[in-house]
Amino acid sequence: MTTISINEFYKEIFDDKCPLTELFFSEQSNNDIGHFNIFNIGEMNRVCKGKIVMPYNRRTYYKISLINGHNLVEYADKQIEIKQKGILFASPRIPYRYMPQDENQSGYFCVFTADFMHKSKTALNLDTLPIFSNQSDFVFHITDEQFNDIERIFLKMNSEIQSDYAFKYDLLRNYVSELIHTGQKLKPIEGTKETHNATSRISSLFIELLERQFPIESINHELQLRTAKEYAENLRIHVNHLNKVLKEATGKTTTEIIASRITQEAKILLKQTDWNISEIANCLGFDEVAHFSNFFKKQTQTSPLHYREN
Repeated sequence: MTTISINEFYKEIFDDKCPLTELFFSEQSNNDIGHFNIFNIGEMNRVCKGKIVMPYNRRTYYKISLINGHNLVEYADKQIEIKQKGILFASPRIPYRYMPQDENQSGYFCVFTADFMHKSKTALNLDTLPIFSNQSDFVFHITDEQFNDIERIFLKMNSEIQSDYAFKYDLLRNYVSELIHTGQKLKPIEGTKETHNATSRISSLFIELLERQFPIESINHELQLRTAKEYAENLRIHVNHLNKVLKEATGKTTTEIIASRITQEAKILLKQTDWNISEIANCLGFDEVAHFSNFFKKQTQTSPLHYREN
């Protein structure tokens, strides 16, 4: 699984043959405002002659999609079916795959970076909003009436982004805020559990999340995730389910895999740095040197100091 930037997003859905490519690559962004853009789904499908499939990846930008059509969304161990009308709030926290199920698609979506909706500009902290948390169910069914109400917001954004109003980006941020608050009042769609594909995906996501904690490159670098429960929460699944998946895939529990990777990093730091044992312990998430020493000895049958000296 790769992480897709806002620039790579454009390359992902538009190719050189699409007449809209040049238009969309002239990004609505600069260093002061961040990035914001809005798209008409029906127009994109018509001009670019194809359904817009979003592969299973993590993305660095936010996306709000107003959907009119039959679609599937996959994330964690869930598959969400949007039978007709829905709205999706995607964030960098949750990787997902989006798959249109027919050619008859319409609606709108907007993409924006965290800089565009920075707290200093909106009084909103995206990281603390329930709809963008890693525990959020971010796909919602909506009624025809709700669709029409939300569509009016997108239409205003679409009109505003083309205007020459000096404060148009402030106004666009207000429209995005309105979409976010509207979404936080909705009820999420119940997802169906997958089997083989979900198991493979969860294993891959766990390993990617684990490896992202390393390498430890300075004494001020501390592990963000240490326990099986913390990893499960980030993957939006129950820790027992994560253990079951990893046990089936690797023969080891989540805790055993985490411990093995921390031990591997501890060996590297003991051999390749001059950091003292206390500094290494702290970087690896141990509050006490004794706890680290006991952990290391349990994993390697030798103490950290003895391992370094030999």
